[in-house]
Amino acid sequence: MADRSSEMDQSSVGDGATSPSNRPPFASSPARGEGEDLPPFQDESEADALLGNIGEVEEGEGEELFGDAMERDYRPIPALDIYDANELDDDEYEALSPSARAEVDRMLRKRDREEALGKGRMRPGLLYESDEEDDETPTRRRRMAERAAEGGDDEDMIESIENLEDTKGHPVKEWVVMQAPRLEIFNRFKNFLRTTVDAKGNNVFKEKVKQMVEDNKESLIVDYNLLASSQEVLAFFLPEAPTEMLQIFDEAAKDVVLSMYPKYENIAKEIHVRIAELPLIEDIRALRQLHLNQLIRTSGVVTSCTTILPQLRYVKYDCPKCGYVLGPYFQNQNQEVKPGACPECQSYGPFEINMEQTVYQNYQRISIQESPGKIAAGRLPRSKDAVLLADLVDMCHPGDEIEITGIYSNSYDGSLNTKNGFPVFATIIMANYIEKNDDKLAVSSLTDEDVRTIVALSKDERITERIIHSIAPSIYGHEYIKYAIALAMFGGVSKNPGGKHKLRGDINILVCGDPGTAKSQFLKYVEKTAHRAVFTTGQGASAVGLTAYVQKHPVTREWTLEAGALVLADKGVCLIDEFDKMNDADRTSIHEAMEQQSISISKAGIITSLQARCCVIAAANPIGGRYDPSLTFADNVDLSEPILSRFDVLCVVKDQVDPLNDEMLARFVVRSHRRHHPAAGDEDLESPPEVNPSNIEKIPQELLKKYIIYAREKVEPKLHQMDQDKVAKLYSDLRRESMATGSIPITVRHIESMIRLAEANARMNLRSHVNDDDVNTAIRIILDSFVETQKFSIMRAMKRSFSRYLNYKKDNNELLLFILRQLVSDYNRFQRNRYGDVQEYAQVQEKELSEKARAINIHNLSSFFQSELFKSNRFSYDAKKKIITQMV
Repeated sequence: MADRSSEMDQSSVGDGATSPSNRPPFASSPARGEGEDLPPFQDESEADALLGNIGEVEEGEGEELFGDAMERDYRPIPALDIYDANELDDDEYEALSPSARAEVDRMLRKRDREEALGKGRMRPGLLYESDEEDDETPTRRRRMAERAAEGGDDEDMIESIENLEDTKGHPVKEWVVMQAPRLEIFNRFKNFLRTTVDAKGNNVFKEKVKQMVEDNKESLIVDYNLLASSQEVLAFFLPEAPTEMLQIFDEAAKDVVLSMYPKYENIAKEIHVRIAELPLIEDIRALRQLHLNQLIRTSGVVTSCTTILPQLRYVKYDCPKCGYVLGPYFQNQNQEVKPGACPECQSYGPFEINMEQTVYQNYQRISIQESPGKIAAGRLPRSKDAVLLADLVDMCHPGDEIEITGIYSNSYDGSLNTKNGFPVFATIIMANYIEKNDDKLAVSSLTDEDVRTIVALSKDERITERIIHSIAPSIYGHEYIKYAIALAMFGGVSKNPGGKHKLRGDINILVCGDPGTAKSQFLKYVEKTAHRAVFTTGQGASAVGLTAYVQKHPVTREWTLEAGALVLADKGVCLIDEFDKMNDADRTSIHEAMEQQSISISKAGIITSLQARCCVIAAANPIGGRYDPSLTFADNVDLSEPILSRFDVLCVVKDQVDPLNDEMLARFVVRSHRRHHPAAGDEDLESPPEVNPSNIEKIPQELLKKYIIYAREKVEPKLHQMDQDKVAKLYSDLRRESMATGSIPITVRHIESMIRLAEANARMNLRSHVNDDDVNTAIRIILDSFVETQKFSIMRAMKRSFSRYLNYKKDNNELLLFILRQLVSDYNRFQRNRYGDVQEYAQVQEKELSEKARAINIHNLSSFFQSELFKSNRFSYDAKKKIITQMV
């Protein structure tokens, strides 16, 4: 069959360059009337003449395909309009399927490529793409990426671009929302979720997705360090453009979850990726403008939280005039989105929200405040609001210490502009992940070297004495109070059998005594040493300030719950100074917190219970300012019996006149000032033997703090080796004595106090079981507390009655020194009454000391006479005269 088209092209080529017959095909020419026939070629020679001139057309001149002469190409050419019947195929064929057509196209391309290569006219791959299955070909990769974007099969999804980190000069926020990089991020994160394995070869996220589906949750927690180790580019983009990246991550995670569980969309419409373990933790105080729109991680204590509210997510509106449904509109966090006009009837509203088709999500707003222990002296704590959405709501309550990971963003607040007179934006944290720190304390901050040091320290035989001497080393004496404070910081073991009846493990202490006896200094030391401590004063604290209170949120106008000091000190220590200055109504409010360790609130429609699992260490002054030994403890302190019975240990501090002890105290204070002077020299740092006569090495404060944290977290002493008969007999004896003396009543709480003190003593030694040593020590502490609160007239009789308990494991030299000081005091009193003056020395017969020593089963006094304790108190012994002399 003749090629008619080629002949038609040639027919419009002439000899000349300007005549109409010589113009290229479709060249412009004067217009012809419609229906005007063009003269046909008369014979084949005329056509051949035109065909022979085709080579004369210059190559650079080109062809004009459209023009007024385009009809000339369709003139009849009888010489060429001849078709061979043998070459015509008039048979009917069925339509090819798409796969068969693609196969035919492939064969034709292959044939044309081979012919072109044989003639040497083209390079391979220049005109036609390669036929081999090569995934690395950019064209194929682009085609597959487009197919994946249109909903292709998962196995066809491959990376759309290679160098994702090359942003080509675009900001990260703009780069990640472009179609190709977005698809690349989507595919890479899906691949990360599907292929990440742990050290044992198990798929990490397959198990996490399974657990999430079993719990009917919609949060998939992803470790940032794991993401950074396998997908560095995604980990780099995430903090820079968190909003856009998390949206892509959520879509990819939902795709992976639905591929494993296709019906899970009926339970959770969306899957949220939560980023955990972000490496850098920022303080709330350190958040600045450069953190805006960045992914940050900060920590603090939850001080208030709103109720859970439904927030609009995708809004649809009804047009009341025509009934048309407008939307959906995506609702952002800053302002409400409203339609302009109805596209159906062009009405400008007002429009009503379609409640049925509108999509909501859970919304809660919380305030987090800097942890009390992290605030520098003299600084006010900073706070920041955070928004919790979806399944993050109700994860934390006031008083919980949390670490929050989220997007630090700003929102427009008109009230700020009105107040400041210029545009100011309020900042807020859009929470992505929340982790509570209450359960793990700070053990994770301890290094392996710290743990080894702590375990080695616990094996010291004198660890208890070292800890006691390390408590408030700047305070002279008061070993009894230091022991009680040390036990309170270690604490007992709380019990909650079956979750029905809770028994507290925290130890409450009340320090009462004369002014100037360093009561407040004890509290200040605990504030700096305890892991989590809140300090307050009775005069500056109210009932709601100690517990919790309800107020209206200034922005949402919702009733919110604000946490008080006891709630903020959860899992820590609450220190209350000037406890006697509180009024009775305020003290009554902490009754529940001290025993049940919870605070119940029922105000403004909010009925709830907050956790207050903390020990209370309070300091109080007696009535009139001075403690009167001739009166009972209840008469000296203006506190009711219910509040007194909630204290495990009552410490009485008396400012007694003792010339020698006063002189040693004065020397200790002066030396302490010299040693801590900014310009102190080496001679000022030397400690004389009278400061620490027993040569007990103190523990550094930082190491002691880590030791307490480790003991509270890792040691849970058990009681099955405890001597129950001894505790029962002591309790009956104490009950009888308390009824006879009329002092503070002994209740069942004192038995529990003994158990808590025994457990705390076992924790102090890092023992897993409570032994007789711990029980005897606890009994001694309880008895000391009970005896010191008695009248002076019956105190000596009670000390003799319980001497076997009170003298347990006390150093014999200290006991003998105590007895010797009493004998010296009696001698000085006799001299003052008889002669009206005290001599420069005091003498005591050895016989008097030995008689009192035998009463407590001490028969050998020679080691006491040679001890440093004896000499440091200015005592001397004359062996010939059997006289002990003390220089005043």
